[in-house]
Amino acid sequence: METEILNEIGRTGNTGFMLLATSLVMLMTPGLAFFYGGLATKRNILGIMIQSFVSLGVTTILWFAFGYSLCFSGDGALIGNFDKAFLNGVDLNSIFSGNGKIPELVFFLYQMMFAIITPALITGAFVGRVTFKSYLIFLVVWQVLVYYPFVHMVWGGGMLAQWGVLDFAGGIVVHATAGFAALASVFYVGARSDKDSTPNSIPLVAIGTGLLWFGWYGFNAGSELSVDNITVQAFANTDIAASFATITWLIIEWTRSRKPKFIGLLTGAVAGLATITPAAGFVPLWAAAIIGITSGLVCYFAVHLKNKLGWDDALDVWGVHGVGGVLGTILLGVFATSAINPAVSSQGLIFGETSLFLKQLIAVAGASAYAFIFTYLMLAIINLVTPVRVSESDEILGLDDSLHGEKAYDSGSL
Repeated sequence: METEILNEIGRTGNTGFMLLATSLVMLMTPGLAFFYGGLATKRNILGIMIQSFVSLGVTTILWFAFGYSLCFSGDGALIGNFDKAFLNGVDLNSIFSGNGKIPELVFFLYQMMFAIITPALITGAFVGRVTFKSYLIFLVVWQVLVYYPFVHMVWGGGMLAQWGVLDFAGGIVVHATAGFAALASVFYVGARSDKDSTPNSIPLVAIGTGLLWFGWYGFNAGSELSVDNITVQAFANTDIAASFATITWLIIEWTRSRKPKFIGLLTGAVAGLATITPAAGFVPLWAAAIIGITSGLVCYFAVHLKNKLGWDDALDVWGVHGVGGVLGTILLGVFATSAINPAVSSQGLIFGETSLFLKQLIAVAGASAYAFIFTYLMLAIINLVTPVRVSESDEILGLDDSLHGEKAYDSGSL
């Protein structure tokens, strides 16, 4: 009897924590909208922000109808089945079988917030160039044929999980797939007619960054799905890596441009957060610091390379999320240790073992390549149904006015 009472108390505490973590991850999508909205030119603020907010509605419907089921039911190698479509068999008494510590409905909600923000990340790559109708089709198809399979393969007991690939909170599943899908979008859609990408509101970018950083604690620490030492480790690693990446990016840009750039500092923070995501619950604090420094260096020069090559990834989705997700997944294979998390069955490269490192490298390379190729082909097919790129006149006018008939600011502002 006493054991049952203690289990119930523990389950209640874990449930409360996970509902808070779910709320934090939900807040990241509006945070992303503010981040992107501030970076966009003032003619395209609403056009980019609506692409994040619409995912809150569309993705929730998909997740409830069949997305959750395809990700977390069945034992297929690549994708699940429809056994839990429309939450079939899930009621108020259903306990999440993965750990027995929270209701399954809480797990459903938590994972839904990941599904909402992942395709929204991609939108920064084609700001000001893509029709809203084609984006809605993209939002649905990309989730079903890219996001859902990788969720199942990594977190739903599919092929990559069985092989021993690790991804604590979404280096492969979220950032690598979204980042390389963004790069494919840039290549397919093409460059903007007017490449002036002066941010319309750096304070809005700062607000978005603050919300993202705040929400990322739920994103990473919440991925333990309970309250224990690993939860605390993931929380601390998230902050350490983000802080080191922030200052690293600031120092590099300050040295090169002779001025400390606020946008650079904010971008470095997001790069550090994206890079620590796959490793947050698997590595020690000292490794998180190294990951943060490496993230600041590598992502900064990835963005510099993108600019040099003329890739018009307007808001640096590939350089920050794509490169960050790949880098973090690989560094997980370097620094992961069972001393932090017993789920690590093979130690990281720095501890003398190579198996995990090679698995991480192969898995993230394959995921990135698939996301890139599929996204490019998918956009070509969507273009046969409805134009993907807006007309030149609409682009010059700005999508806020031409597509949505609204303006972020009245004519007397800014």
